[in-house]
Amino acid sequence: MKQADLIVLGGGSAAFAAAIKAAEADRRVVLIESGVIGGTCVNVGCVPSKTLIAAANLRWRALHAPFAGLHLRSEEIDWRRIFDQKQELVDTLREEKYLRVLEAYPQIQWVRGEGFVEAADPVQVRVGAERFQAPRLIVATGARPWIPPIAGLADTPFWTSTEALAAERRPERLLVIGASAVGLELGQLYHRLGSEVTVLEAVDRILPTEDPEVSAALTESLTDEGMAIFAAVQLERVRYDGQRFTVEGRRHGSPFSWSGDQVLVATGRRPHATGFGLEHVGVQLTPRGGIAVDDRMQTSVPTIYAAGDVTGEAQFVYVAAEAGGIAATNALELGERRLDLRALPRVTFTDPQVASVGYTDEAAEAAGIPCTCSALPLAYVPRALANRDTRGFIKLVVEQGTEQVIGMQAVAPEAGEIIQVGVFAVRFGMTLEDLTTTLFPYLTMVEGVKLAALTFHKDVSKLSCCAGS
Repeated sequence: MKQADLIVLGGGSAAFAAAIKAAEADRRVVLIESGVIGGTCVNVGCVPSKTLIAAANLRWRALHAPFAGLHLRSEEIDWRRIFDQKQELVDTLREEKYLRVLEAYPQIQWVRGEGFVEAADPVQVRVGAERFQAPRLIVATGARPWIPPIAGLADTPFWTSTEALAAERRPERLLVIGASAVGLELGQLYHRLGSEVTVLEAVDRILPTEDPEVSAALTESLTDEGMAIFAAVQLERVRYDGQRFTVEGRRHGSPFSWSGDQVLVATGRRPHATGFGLEHVGVQLTPRGGIAVDDRMQTSVPTIYAAGDVTGEAQFVYVAAEAGGIAATNALELGERRLDLRALPRVTFTDPQVASVGYTDEAAEAAGIPCTCSALPLAYVPRALANRDTRGFIKLVVEQGTEQVIGMQAVAPEAGEIIQVGVFAVRFGMTLEDLTTTLFPYLTMVEGVKLAALTFHKDVSKLSCCAGS
């Protein structure tokens, strides 16, 4: 039985954040990972998708430049080279941000293999013929794509996001099942690289967890550029004849069918919480299969903590990293930390992007918080006019009376960048006056946040350029 101060199951963002926090306190860590080190984000998630999206967007803008006098052309794309360059970036970041990090901390021992928890007090984990013991365990085993139980689907060579980001070819016609962030991002990526894309969504609008105005604005943008979007679809069967997929279902009570060369299933990810022996030591799961934790990342078993996507909550890599550090801090009694998601930013990397933080007006009303809202179309933002791209808006949600900002939503080409102003506003209780009396640089997209704040008490169409409060 080999001894350590902490055992970590997993090798992604949450696992590494926990292991590094422990190593910085000079604690011995055993990190157990059977797959490719680095987890979802660097290998098959954020990094490969965002670099491919950047390539696709560059091609699209060259083909649709809105400036008079520019004569741009798009050469035939080299599909293999685009994806090879993507993989080069993935390999580089995995090496620099994970493998070299392990080399920098001799306190961390990476054990390759599947870990199985045999006891909880003290923690004992078996990996093949080896056994490890430590006072505390952190589970950070991530999540896996969830495949809906549609008849016939399991018998077809459908894609998940993993296969879509490593494709050997471009399908002429791509069917995307699911219209949340991943489905829309990858659907638009393929559309902008030349595929005919159809998106199918079970509920009545895309991005169903976002503000309805956000969903409507993004739907308009995506359909304007040629994507087909069908919401409120009940899918019943998927067929594959060796060359073509046929997806059958009903929409508004009427039978429909869609055909394509490939099907991408993007219906979310579910926690990878079983198969590690956790159920045998009393670790409780949530109804959706995640490990139940409190805000200290502690499970129902006092010696076991969990962090990241395996908990099933807020599946973002930056949340996973924060939670991993919190779990290690509390597990090793290095301090007392709690995960606070009240000012959690969310970004969907379509074009235009979607970003949000805090309450929507609907959520505030449901929580019994009286609020007022104002949405500023980007046509009133000077930078958007200069860019000749006024798709979208910036919306602020404020509490009545105090005029404290409690939420922000944005649909804009740089929404993911400007949302951080909303994060600060929500987290630190800023008011409309705080925003309107703060200097914002002229001809930036972020200036739109100040203009959105001004709309509550002024007609911004009657302001001069870079007007003050």
